[in-house]
Amino acid sequence: MANIEDFIKLDIRVGTITKVENFEKAKKPAYQLEIDFGKEIGIKKSSAQITQLYSKEELIGKQILAVINFPPRQVANFMSEVLVLGTYSKEGVALIVPDKKVQNGDKLG
Repeated sequence: MANIEDFIKLDIRVGTITKVENFEKAKKPAYQLEIDFGKEIGIKKSSAQITQLYSKEELIGKQILAVINFPPRQVANFMSEVLVLGTYSKEGVALIVPDKKVQNGDKLG
């Protein structure tokens, strides 16, 4: 079982997706994302298997939640710097998003 100290170690922040490209070399359909987490954190990259429920166009400007303090992870020829959070459903991965517009870099707490 995890405890509250384990959860507190995760740095989960709000970011806005600014760029989306198809990730041709991924084993499963995915996008390469650039996400703006504000001045303090900056722009980070992520690979996300969210192609079933989201078009590239609708992702631009969308605020999402991501874990920003995991080590970078090599995915094919791409370095994923943050883990975008979502739920797995029959239809595909649904992103976890704030229900109101907030500042990039705001921390889940």
